[in-house]
Amino acid sequence: MNNVSSEKIKLRNGTEMPVLGFGTFKISNEDVYRTVLDALSAGYRHIDTAAYYGNEEGIGRAIRDSGIPLEEIFVTSKVWYSEDGYDETIKAFEKSETLLGKIDLYLIHWPRGRNRLEMWRALEHLEQEGRIKAAGVSNYMERHLEEIERHGMNMPAVDQVEFSPFLYKKGLLEYCRSKHIILEAYSPLTRGTRLDDQVLKEIAQRYDKTPAQILLRWVVQKDMMLIAKTTSKERMKENADIFNFKISKEDMSRLDALNEEYHTTWNPEEIE
Repeated sequence: MNNVSSEKIKLRNGTEMPVLGFGTFKISNEDVYRTVLDALSAGYRHIDTAAYYGNEEGIGRAIRDSGIPLEEIFVTSKVWYSEDGYDETIKAFEKSETLLGKIDLYLIHWPRGRNRLEMWRALEHLEQEGRIKAAGVSNYMERHLEEIERHGMNMPAVDQVEFSPFLYKKGLLEYCRSKHIILEAYSPLTRGTRLDDQVLKEIAQRYDKTPAQILLRWVVQKDMMLIAKTTSKERMKENADIFNFKISKEDMSRLDALNEEYHTTWNPEEIE
């Protein structure tokens, strides 16, 4: 297995962050401590969480107890949309920062709420003050991003969205590239629901890889970052073993064609 922590991508402000992050959604605070220790032991150096997940305390303990220098671990968290504007966003950040030990990338979790522009202003200020390395958003579609630009504010460095060959948001990817926003895919494995797809299995066999590894590699070859979640030590290693091969142009096109607008969570297109 290649050293997963060595594969990085550069954000528009020069910040480098690991391409492959470890996801913690729906892992309880009790279980996440051991799971994150296992992920760090397997070589992961980017841990992704959110205030909404309710597991920041366990992640913070795991990071502290891992013995790995804090500066070597990249931490992402998110503020929930119910936070009411600028001041509440700052307070939410400070609470998450205390639990985690630090936050490198801070995201607005969903483009909900009447004060999302004030929330974004708070994240801008956190970055300007050097309290975070970069500010971004999650589940933002083109029109949500255009709203930020329309109001003369800095564009996010990252947009974390659900993304896979079965939910191939080509227009959003091209838009973000044009604005120097790095897309980060969550649920790239479709929560396991499409791993038996025949085209996917055929391509995986050709490269002597698993269907999961093909899905993750597809994301990497789109010059995106990704979040992969598992509680299995073996799957952690499997998910990280994606940097030693390349999918051909022809097979990438076949994977592109699998798009069926398949969501495993809420569809942000429905949010005004």
